[in-house]
Amino acid sequence: MRVKDLKKKSNKRIDTGYLQMLGIQAYGDDNLYPQTLRNIIAASSTGSECSDRFADFIEGNGFREVLFSGYIVNRKGDTADDIHALICRDMAEFNGIALHVNYNILGEIVELQHVPFENCRLLEEDENGYISKIAVHPDWTGKKTRKGKAIQVNKSNIDFIDVFNPQKEVVLAQIEAAGGIEYYKGQILWVSMVGKNTYPTGKGDRVVTEMSTDEGLSNVKYRNVRNNFLPAGMIISKKGTKVSFDDEGNEIESDGDNNDEFSNMLLKLQGDTNSNKLLDVTLEADEEKPEFVPIASQNYDKEFTVTDASVVERIYSAYGQEPWYCIRIGKVGFSGDILEDAFEYYNSIVNKQQRLIERTFERIFKYWYEIANTSNDFSVEPLKYVRNATSNNNK
Repeated sequence: MRVKDLKKKSNKRIDTGYLQMLGIQAYGDDNLYPQTLRNIIAASSTGSECSDRFADFIEGNGFREVLFSGYIVNRKGDTADDIHALICRDMAEFNGIALHVNYNILGEIVELQHVPFENCRLLEEDENGYISKIAVHPDWTGKKTRKGKAIQVNKSNIDFIDVFNPQKEVVLAQIEAAGGIEYYKGQILWVSMVGKNTYPTGKGDRVVTEMSTDEGLSNVKYRNVRNNFLPAGMIISKKGTKVSFDDEGNEIESDGDNNDEFSNMLLKLQGDTNSNKLLDVTLEADEEKPEFVPIASQNYDKEFTVTDASVVERIYSAYGQEPWYCIRIGKVGFSGDILEDAFEYYNSIVNKQQRLIERTFERIFKYWYEIANTSNDFSVEPLKYVRNATSNNNK
């Protein structure tokens, strides 16, 4: 079938519109794409595992240049490695990073801060295709609080910060326009893996349906174990009729129905901690011996076996982690050689993200007020599988 015949069946991954009240480009139709994606990943055990591994390999062992990795980059005492770890997490989840820089009165960069990528929004392009500012809000969902009050999403709570342009004449002009260095908000270097001034989709975007399914399967398993009826059976026996009399000697018939007690009893037969219990049902008529009736509970796990396996496989595949999936399902053995090959393979997968981060740090520290990295090497030391002492001795 031709591509044009399928176009009506496919939707854009991100709808970008203009929010006139806020003066920004919406990141998704509800402006909450990164927040929603992060929640979907966190709710999926397989998705969060793959995303964490992706972030760990992007981060590696930190910067190769040891002295630079421990270099203090802001007034909070964060080191270059601290900032690097934070942006690697953003890169793994959103395919984008954001860094904030402050300048001194001479127009030199003196401070570097991490800005959560999900907190940033783009303004519209001007007629020359240039975006002059980045809008930053601490929580675009409007749920975060300060002093017990929610931080509403409006212009008064949004910081509009100039985009990164370290040219000294530009910085000095911005400082003057702000009314002085004490009022100047600095600049933000906003970087997207998919191109300039374009909101990126996350690495897990292609399998959000599978990750949501993974969460649903976990819920089914939970309810199957915690809320399913798991008694061994029930005993049916006769109940004697209870006769009582009032003050005048008239017979009072007892009420045999007690639905509340029966309902409470059923609740005590649900879940794993109440499995293999007996249910005693007492009858009020017929002279019959007690009867044992076995109860077969419905196990729903088997209904989703194929779905569970295919969902997990697709999530691993989306993150390029087939070696770990093969180890997980027992397709290949678990050995030091296989893990070494897996580490080497995945280091090649994350190389593109590492190089982008390396170039980003180089752009900033090229204009730092002092020489922070004498070697000018901002590359990352990749992760390596470390064999234990026994394996090394036997090798």
